[in-house]
Amino acid sequence: MYVGILGTGRMGAAIGQRLLDCGHSLCVWNRSGEKTEALRQRGAIAVTTPAELVTQCELIISILTDAAAIESVYGGPAGVLSVPLDGKLFIEMSTVRPDTQIALDAKITARGGSKIDCPVGGTVGPARSGKLLGLVGGNDTDVLRARPLLEQLCRRIEHVGPTGAGASLKLAINLPLLVFWQSFGEALSLAAPLHLDPVRLMDIFADTSGAPNLLKLRGAALAQALTGQKSGDAHFDVDSIRKDMRTMQEEAHALGYELPVTSAALQCFDRASKAGLGEADGIQLPVWWLSQTGGAKG
Repeated sequence: MYVGILGTGRMGAAIGQRLLDCGHSLCVWNRSGEKTEALRQRGAIAVTTPAELVTQCELIISILTDAAAIESVYGGPAGVLSVPLDGKLFIEMSTVRPDTQIALDAKITARGGSKIDCPVGGTVGPARSGKLLGLVGGNDTDVLRARPLLEQLCRRIEHVGPTGAGASLKLAINLPLLVFWQSFGEALSLAAPLHLDPVRLMDIFADTSGAPNLLKLRGAALAQALTGQKSGDAHFDVDSIRKDMRTMQEEAHALGYELPVTSAALQCFDRASKAGLGEADGIQLPVWWLSQTGGAKG
């Protein structure tokens, strides 16, 4: 029996590579079929509809763009819910609101299947090496069944509550990380008059209490970006950041909270996207802010 992946964008493709490296037989589907090609060349079976994938697989991972994509892939013509799901277990990894996961769980259960939500912390590199952080929501039985596979994908698995709990914690964990890009751009503008070498500057910042793990991991790429060099393929692009931040706002409003810092940072990121950075890696955000404030000129 194959493991299935619905959605082979950057993260889905990296997770697929990891599963192949671990010896699994893999079946994949993506709306844009060309994004399955690299996995197909490594031996994965590529199918043309989500329903076809589900019929061939007992355990299915889905990692999709947003709630609208989930609705389309699961509920659309030839979607997941168009076929019987008896005995199937779904691991839903998309970054969406918990209400989306709860509603999907009910639909899958009604068709005879089971589901957990497990959005992950980490980008393409950790996905390929099995070093993700798994944030799990679901009942104990389904989580236990999924755990052997998750242990091959994740360095740490945290079962934090019932269905939807993983989605809630993922939004919370991503918030300070995403806001960091704007705060760091502002910090760079204050340091710009010093004209320090970017590599040295990143090393200093990374050795302070204000530096997240992200800066330690990606400081070298950011230093390259500050000197105008290409920093490689995008790990998490600006438009994906904006989508997640809007999802955070929606969830906060549903809970009766405001997110003033997130809202202010999102406005800056919206400007960056309009300036053409939508598909650029998030490390370009502080570089862009520096250029807009004139900090790059000292």
